[in-house]
Amino acid sequence: MKINFNKNNDGLVPAIIQDVTTKNVLMLGYMNEEAYKKTLDTQKVTFFSRTKSRLWTKGEESGNFLELVDIKLDCDQDTLLVSVTPNGPTCHKGTDTCWAESNSQNFGFLSQLEQVISNRKNQANDDINEVNEDSYVVSLFKKGINKIAQKVGEEAIEVVIEAKDDDDTLFLNESADLLFHYLILLQAKGFQLNDVVEILKERHKD
Repeated sequence: MKINFNKNNDGLVPAIIQDVTTKNVLMLGYMNEEAYKKTLDTQKVTFFSRTKSRLWTKGEESGNFLELVDIKLDCDQDTLLVSVTPNGPTCHKGTDTCWAESNSQNFGFLSQLEQVISNRKNQANDDINEVNEDSYVVSLFKKGINKIAQKVGEEAIEVVIEAKDDDDTLFLNESADLLFHYLILLQAKGFQLNDVVEILKERHKD
C-alpha cells in the first residue's frame, strides 16, 4: 500500500479501528509510518500519540490489545480502516468503544425484528398491558411454548414442500415465515439469534 503520510504535513493518517466480527467502530487513532510498520511487525495495533509525541501500542498498560486482522487504504490513500480482534474494552474509560456503546453483534433488520419480538414477549407477560392484545406475536407467547414450537414445525414443513416446487416466490415467503417463527421460539426459550451464531462460530473453529 502506498499510504500518503505527508498529505497533512504532519506525517500522520487517521486509523479507523473496526471489530472484524461485529463490524462496529471501536475508536479512531493516528498512525505515522513507524506506527504502521510496528503494527505490521507485532500484529498489535500501534498509534502515534499526539499528546505524548511517541508511539503507543493500544493495551500496553491495560492488556486490552487490538489484535490486527487486516488493514485497508481508502481511495485518497490517506485514511486506514483497521480490522481487529479486541482483547477487552477498547476505551481507556473501560467501555467497549470510545463512544460508550456496547460492541455487540448486530444483524441489521433481524436485530430490529428481535427487539420487536422481545417487546411483544414482555407485553404478553404483562397482564395489565392490553395495547397489543390483538398482536399475533403476543397471542403466540400467551399460548405458550408448545404452540410456538408447533408453528415452527408447520412452517418448516411448508418450506420443504415449496423447495420441491418451482415457485420461488412461495419458497421465499415460506422461508420468511419459518425464520420469523424461529426467532419467536428462540426468545420463548430465553435465547437470541446471537446465541446460535456463537455456536456456529465455535464449530467453524473446529
